[in-house]
Amino acid sequence: MSEERGSLSVRAVRGSAIRDLLAVVEQPGVLSLAGGLPAPELLPTERTARAAQAALASPAALQYGVTAGAPPLREVVHARESTKLGRDAGTVVITHGSQQALSLLAQALLDPGDTVIVEDPGYIGALQAFDTTRARVVGVPLDAGGMRVDELRSILQRERVRIVHTVSNFHNPGGATLTEERRRELARLADEFGFWIVEDDPYGELRFAGPTVPPVAAFSDRVIRLSSASKIVAPGLRVGWMHGDAGVLALVERLKQGADLCGSSLTQAVTAELLADTVWLDGHVETIRSVYGERARALHTALTDAFGDRLRLTTPEGGMFLWGEFADGTATSANLGEAVDAGVAYVPGSAFAVQRDLAHSLRLCFTTSPPDELREAVRRLSTVL
Repeated sequence: MSEERGSLSVRAVRGSAIRDLLAVVEQPGVLSLAGGLPAPELLPTERTARAAQAALASPAALQYGVTAGAPPLREVVHARESTKLGRDAGTVVITHGSQQALSLLAQALLDPGDTVIVEDPGYIGALQAFDTTRARVVGVPLDAGGMRVDELRSILQRERVRIVHTVSNFHNPGGATLTEERRRELARLADEFGFWIVEDDPYGELRFAGPTVPPVAAFSDRVIRLSSASKIVAPGLRVGWMHGDAGVLALVERLKQGADLCGSSLTQAVTAELLADTVWLDGHVETIRSVYGERARALHTALTDAFGDRLRLTTPEGGMFLWGEFADGTATSANLGEAVDAGVAYVPGSAFAVQRDLAHSLRLCFTTSPPDELREAVRRLSTVL
């Protein structure tokens, strides 16, 4: 039977090279730096089990819920977000991970042909969400200070930009954090030109070095913040959220009714308890930061020792990824198969390219391997690259 062509929307969506790659590299003997998963040994199975047992004491945990999300969870998320902003503002919608939040926001705000600005390299999940609306996606270069906000004005003056999407903290894949100066300027531009900023922030609490930077939403009301419990608790809960303008979130809620009626009452009750238990959560997140910091430094040091000035690396301060660019023209896509044969995997930079040529770049994840394995992975990598 021949494969259906599908709708124009699905034909517009690019595939995820990372998802395709994971099926190849998960074989015995391969040390994978390609994924983007939390460390499995840090997932709080016992604490989550106790929260689930407590939730199941009420039949409501197994019943349909309201579309916007369970009120106790919305309340704790609103309190957390308001603390980060330094003011009480915005409303909350709970989503099936922050990826659903991206998808619903794209549908709520974009018409075919509208312009969306993203970082280049870009987060693949965001690119896929915007592709479904057949919007025009424009990439703005990323450097060590995050998105090159200085390049936005000329685009804004000639295009009808509806959304600027930024992974503001510890960018996936670029590893960079948007500086406070650039955050303030991005907020000023949103107020001047009337576009919406989607501040995608799943990694912000995973800082293990350097000072914390205020959210972009601290400087403008034209910001919708996205985050989730996936990186600080567990991705299997599939609990994400958006926080911001009530009018925009009302549009999202209407679309969500047609997407899934409501989220899981059980996992939302579990997540509400875990996020509200601040003594436990603070200690848990601090453990994650400590482990990830050690692993990030081990990987960065090993790469620097192995490749020297040939490989320009982001300096790890948090999150889950390092981004590297070879200065000597090494082609990371062409060498991937040989690397897997040598027992190590990474994601070529071209998988994240919007408009830039990223054929000499790569993304490396440090979260799921201890330092000794990371050093061995770099040794194998050096035999190929």
